[in-house]
Amino acid sequence: MTRRSFLVAAAAQQVRGAAARIDADGMMIVGGKRTFLHGLYQLPNVPDPWRAASEAGFQFASAGAGAAALDEAFRHGMSGWVAVGSISPSKRRQDEERIRKQVGELKAHPALLFWETEDEPSFQWKKPGPRVTPEVIRETYRFLKSLDPDRPVYLNHSPTNLVSTLQQYNPGADILATDIYPVIPHGIREQYALWPDGRQGDLLNPYISQVGQYAAKIRQVAGRSRAVFMVLQGFAWENLRKDADPKMVLYPTRPQLRFMACQSIVHGVNGLIWWGLKFTPAGAPLWDDLRAVTRELRSLDTELAAPPARVDMKLDYHDTGHSLDRGIEWIAKPSGGGFVVIAVNADPNPVEVTFSAARLPGGRLRHRFEPFGVHILRAG
Repeated sequence: MTRRSFLVAAAAQQVRGAAARIDADGMMIVGGKRTFLHGLYQLPNVPDPWRAASEAGFQFASAGAGAAALDEAFRHGMSGWVAVGSISPSKRRQDEERIRKQVGELKAHPALLFWETEDEPSFQWKKPGPRVTPEVIRETYRFLKSLDPDRPVYLNHSPTNLVSTLQQYNPGADILATDIYPVIPHGIREQYALWPDGRQGDLLNPYISQVGQYAAKIRQVAGRSRAVFMVLQGFAWENLRKDADPKMVLYPTRPQLRFMACQSIVHGVNGLIWWGLKFTPAGAPLWDDLRAVTRELRSLDTELAAPPARVDMKLDYHDTGHSLDRGIEWIAKPSGGGFVVIAVNADPNPVEVTFSAARLPGGRLRHRFEPFGVHILRAG
């Protein structure tokens, strides 16, 4: 994109990045409109990946550190974010000059949605943390805001560490996230970020419903006023190796992707970002599945961006021959003159339940949920 065409395009369209802010309940406001965001850390391995991402319904993707990716994002009606790193106490002057130059070159770009500092600053693999201290992140945030006071700053955390530890980083971010990738084959070889039991997460729950627990945890870290995103699994762990064993390549299925996305929404997140597509080869089923899930969720744009609806709803469970552990988790959102309910089964067993609420059809709906199943209910 030439400078002239860039300026013409910028004048012809609303400046998306400069218009981004965060509402009192953490929902992003983009272009003056409350917006639930769908994003990617990497683009899919397909022809014309920016176009493919846009047509799948994704609104933004990582732009790395360069203007070229932001130009492509803008050309396809998307936005991007840029990582600037942090200001090391040992080379403060060089880091400040580097960040000042980067921000000066990019902050006027109409596709720039937010900045990022460091990824997972509290986490070190098999070492006590932090990798980057809260003080460094907070100082970098203050410096960034002095250069670009209006644009939000994003910080992604590892799923581990105490809430109280992660909260020390809060003054260094406007948007908080955590990443959890729970679809892991049994018997996988040891690798970075997997604990000796072969799991990334460290809670008792080994199932994909741990996503909801980590979503609740990062909201507890963030409080109400910061935006919260969940970073979810768009890859197979085995493909992160150079010597991948084809028998151990396990992708999240479409139902698993749908569950993890919807359970995150039930737990009050304001956006979803999928990580790992660059490790997912062309022809793998994951991209088509993720595209289908995202398109379905984009059909609920208005509902997802709205505050939760207050619905007096009762759940009556019916015996399926299994114990009830966590059961059905749900959230209601206003929809037209009624509401929509996103309900997920957080149990590894089937659950059958009757929902009772005044505005449901007939006042009652009975549904059977498969393990980690999702139902979207509408009421007039």
